[in-house]
Amino acid sequence: MATDELNDENVPSPGSITHATTVEEIRAGLADLEAREAKVTARLDSLLASQRDLNRQLGRLDLARAQLGSQAVATRAISNGMLSSAAATAHRISGAVKKLDQEQANVKATLDVVEQVAELKSCILGVTGSMGAPQDWETAATYIHRASQIPDSVIDGAFAEQIVPTAEVPDLPRQTLNHAAESLCGLFVREFDKAAQAGNGAGVTRFFKLFPLINRSDVGLEAYGRYVCGGIAARARTNMGSTQRKDGMFYASALTKLFEHIAQIVEGHQPLVERHYGEGSMTKVIQRIQVEADVQGGIILDTWSEERKVARKLTEVKSYPFNFLVQSFLPVQKPSMVPSRTGSPAQGSPRVSEDEGVDMREVDALLNESATMLGRWSLYSRFLASKTAGVIDRDAATVLTMPDLLLHSNLHKKVHDLLIEPFNVMAAFFFRRSVEKSFQLDESPSDLTLNPNKPLGSNPPFITSAVDDVMYNVNQVLQRTLSASQRTVVAGVLPSVSRVLGSDFFGMIQRKMRDESYPKPVIQGALPPESTIISFLVLINNLDVSIDYVRRIVRTCLGESASADTTTQSSSAMSAAFPFGHEAVFVERTINHIESNFEIKTSELIAEAIEVMLKQVMRPRLRPVLLETFRDVDYVVLTENGRNDVEDQESDEVVPKRFERGWYAFTLPIKRILTPGNYDKLLIVTVGHLARTLEKRLWSYHGRVNEFGAVRLERDVASIVATAVKGGRYELRDLFARSVQMTLIMNMEEDEWEDIAKLSGAQLERETGVAWNLDAEDRKRARSILKEDVLH
Repeated sequence: MATDELNDENVPSPGSITHATTVEEIRAGLADLEAREAKVTARLDSLLASQRDLNRQLGRLDLARAQLGSQAVATRAISNGMLSSAAATAHRISGAVKKLDQEQANVKATLDVVEQVAELKSCILGVTGSMGAPQDWETAATYIHRASQIPDSVIDGAFAEQIVPTAEVPDLPRQTLNHAAESLCGLFVREFDKAAQAGNGAGVTRFFKLFPLINRSDVGLEAYGRYVCGGIAARARTNMGSTQRKDGMFYASALTKLFEHIAQIVEGHQPLVERHYGEGSMTKVIQRIQVEADVQGGIILDTWSEERKVARKLTEVKSYPFNFLVQSFLPVQKPSMVPSRTGSPAQGSPRVSEDEGVDMREVDALLNESATMLGRWSLYSRFLASKTAGVIDRDAATVLTMPDLLLHSNLHKKVHDLLIEPFNVMAAFFFRRSVEKSFQLDESPSDLTLNPNKPLGSNPPFITSAVDDVMYNVNQVLQRTLSASQRTVVAGVLPSVSRVLGSDFFGMIQRKMRDESYPKPVIQGALPPESTIISFLVLINNLDVSIDYVRRIVRTCLGESASADTTTQSSSAMSAAFPFGHEAVFVERTINHIESNFEIKTSELIAEAIEVMLKQVMRPRLRPVLLETFRDVDYVVLTENGRNDVEDQESDEVVPKRFERGWYAFTLPIKRILTPGNYDKLLIVTVGHLARTLEKRLWSYHGRVNEFGAVRLERDVASIVATAVKGGRYELRDLFARSVQMTLIMNMEEDEWEDIAKLSGAQLERETGVAWNLDAEDRKRARSILKEDVLH
């Protein structure tokens, strides 16, 4: 349509024919007019054709309208004549039914009120009668409980106030009930206290069950709390009155008995309390018990702190200077020409005074007692948390949270101030002082020698005594810390253990390696002294064995075993010891950090020590071995007809025998002393150096090897490789790949070599079945080692 309109706009308007001046213009105008006429005619024809269908549809609609009109008239007639009367009747019936229901409800409500008022009057008369001459307190309490089930609107209503009062009980119902409840409550309290003082358990239980019946549950729980707390206080005073206070675990035992007594009371009395007072009512009793626990537990901790002189011990611990460790890390001073005096500070006189200032046995005893008390506090906290948790939380496997009654208690604050903080300080001191003492008393294994013909004077692993002593203390400190089951203790002690291991223990061994046992020759060009080498090897063993010790200690602390379900067992054991929040995850991560940090640092030092051994010991020993191995060995071999079998056999065995004798002469003595792990590391770097040296020697044979000499050279290299890797890992053979491939190329036939020289990359490896370490240039260079002209 848009195109037609555009075309119409471009066509001259009909009026333009009036301005035509030529015959052609007139004809063009006429043709345009004819075209327009044809279009208009076509549109008119189409409209006329569609008009027939429109008329047919309109006729159908008129017919349908007439039919629907008659139906609508019939429907209105039915509605007006039949349904209207039925609807009116139904409306009248519905209204009558509603009125009847309302009247019945009113009658029923009236009957209920009358019955409730009658029940109220019966209860009031029963209470009054029971409190009279019979003094039947259970019945009186039962009547009050029945009266409490009546709605307050009925008790305070005008009808009850008119009907219930009698000549015997003239007061209003509410006043009568309140007065009776107050009288009974006072009576029950007196009788309860009397039974408690007399130790009459049956009487205590009898009156304790009556308080909920008179709506005085709070009073009953308070009286019960006083009764229980009195027993707790009496038991605690008896325990503290013992004459065995000098016993090392006396106060830990007293605190344990206090917590056990409370747990027995809560566990044994909770069913009775919740049966009569409702679910969760024991929590109120526990809150009252905790107040008494704060008092008695505080007395125990305060007395322990004073008797054990914890504050003075903390002062001594914090002021301890660790002179031995500090002086050990100072730069080594050059020896003075003036002879040292006997008893000078360098001779160790300050150490004696330090030992006298801090008694390690007392610190150890305090730590043991503190850890025991902290462990009991953790069990007690866990028990109360489970008892005060909600019903849903207790049934579900949810994470426990420390209850507020413990978090805000005075005993919690005293535990933190008198147990946790001193424990953290003394545990860190104890471990560091143990490390210092271990190195002060450090002893090296005796009768070690590099002579393979002499027996070693002790059993492997060959380490100094400090390693066993320190690792024993590591295990002791970690086990004692975890036994406290306190996240704060773990966060305070374990990082200190990791820090001391990584600084003092590690630093002492590193300093000895650097300053005392570094294997350097006394004379330029000579080998280091045997004693220095042995001492250095022992220190390397110290590091390797320490890593293994720490790893095993950590696994033990995490509760891991060799079974397949190790992770689950570790998590469950740790969660049982640290059940609050995500403490177990934090503790596991902290313990694992000790292992990872120590292993990373120690492994780096072992690697450096292995490099020192290679540079100072292995390489100087290996150089003459190789020189002796290839001494007077010629690889320009005469043809088979020019030599006899005896000469061939002797020349073929000289290199393997020389190398095997020289190699074992300096590796076996070191292997006897080093741990298997350290020897593997040393063997790897030594064999690597041997492989590089052997490769250089092969390159140096350029033009000095003929066809038969290449065969012998290949056998010699193979025997050297077999001897060097014997007893080690199979992967060590890969270090000799270049040398072996050089001899392989030298022994190829000419046509085989020509085929190989044309290949490269993956095709070369596929055709030869060898992973080549030599590139194309190296292979050509290795082939050129062969002497072109054979000597005759």
